[in-house]
Amino acid sequence: MDEEAIRKQKEAFSKMKVVLEFAKQLVKPNIKILDIAESIEKKIFEIGAKPAFPVNVGINEIAAHYTPSLDDQTVVKEGDMVKVDIGLHVDGYISDCAFTVFVGKESHPLIDTARRAVEEAKKVLKENVKIREISEVIETTVTSSGFNVIRNLTGHFLDRYVVHGISIPNVKNSIEIPIPKGQAIAIEVFVTNGSGWVKESSEVQIFQFKEDKGSRTREGRKIIEIAKKEFEGLPFAKRWLKNIPRSKLELALKELVERGCIIEYPVLKEESKGLVAQWEESFIIE
Repeated sequence: MDEEAIRKQKEAFSKMKVVLEFAKQLVKPNIKILDIAESIEKKIFEIGAKPAFPVNVGINEIAAHYTPSLDDQTVVKEGDMVKVDIGLHVDGYISDCAFTVFVGKESHPLIDTARRAVEEAKKVLKENVKIREISEVIETTVTSSGFNVIRNLTGHFLDRYVVHGISIPNVKNSIEIPIPKGQAIAIEVFVTNGSGWVKESSEVQIFQFKEDKGSRTREGRKIIEIAKKEFEGLPFAKRWLKNIPRSKLELALKELVERGCIIEYPVLKEESKGLVAQWEESFIIE
């Protein structure tokens, strides 16, 4: 990264701190998760950034890719394990962070473990640290607490307009790739009292532009244009497409997925229905 890129990357990190402080005050009993997501996304715009992906709000066994629909009536309840995953960018330079709240309680052992795993990983971050070194620290920290990491979800490199670059697994591996100076990364840990695997569900609310292969419908062509220009090729929520008639939206999205114009992100759930806690922070290697 050159000096200007590093400045913008750090600006994204700085803006994320403001958003996180705001977001943590929102998670409380009787609030709709739709209100949580839309309030955070509005805040991102207010501080001069843009969403890098739709705000995810996953409850209990839901680990990732759950952003509410416009008619989602889900309400946070006492005793829920609520994960809030937020991404924002400044001119394509991304900050990706997540936290978990056990509603009605100060904390929970799963949350404490996920946070501690990120803290331990931070201690080994330095120029040319190998991915396997970070992964080993994370898995050792989690398993020593008696829990499992979600094995098929990972941390990742953050590149310009790319949320998920090279993966940083949360389990021991033999990946010798060194992380260079100036690389932005997200350490993203999912901890569960379940089996440690997530599986795709049938629900999809998040999509991303892949390639412009055209569309048979006006609505499809409009979605492609919006996905490329307004959302800048980054993941977007179905609820963001408010100017397209809902009666035609589903068919247009289905066609675009089938044609390979966009990709979809199904909601991911812990396969044994174990509780999942998530903690994520973004860093730049210096």
